[in-house]
Amino acid sequence: MSKQDTIFQKGLALFSGLTSFIFVYYGIGMLNAVSVPEWEKVFAYIAIGYGLGNIYILSAAWRFQGSWPLFANKLIAFCFFSAFLFDMWRTGIQGNLEYVGVIGVAWVLWLNWYAVKTLCQRSNGNNEVVASKPAKDKKQKGNKGR
Repeated sequence: MSKQDTIFQKGLALFSGLTSFIFVYYGIGMLNAVSVPEWEKVFAYIAIGYGLGNIYILSAAWRFQGSWPLFANKLIAFCFFSAFLFDMWRTGIQGNLEYVGVIGVAWVLWLNWYAVKTLCQRSNGNNEVVASKPAKDKKQKGNKGR
């Protein structure tokens, strides 16, 4: 793996982590605001859940190469985007600039998915996919109790 690929992967992971913290910060800000409607509080919990879930999936993709982090990321991104669109529909679209917001959120969700994908498919210097190994038991099979 070249140094440029490594820097690119780390940059994507950093971007994904930062946007996840922004989702969490947004949700906490909504929950701490005064006189927020109930639906907005539900959406705040969804945003917090997406942010924390994406951080967990990103860390799992960093440690393991497999297909489940990709599926999990697609699932939570779809759920968040659906809730985001439902929230926009429920509150009403005030102007054309809100469509730019929809495209921006979709772009961030896609970049988060792409970051997880690149981390799951990274390889070592010999173009072999890096496989993670589970930790060994502290108990050894041949060792009996004292």
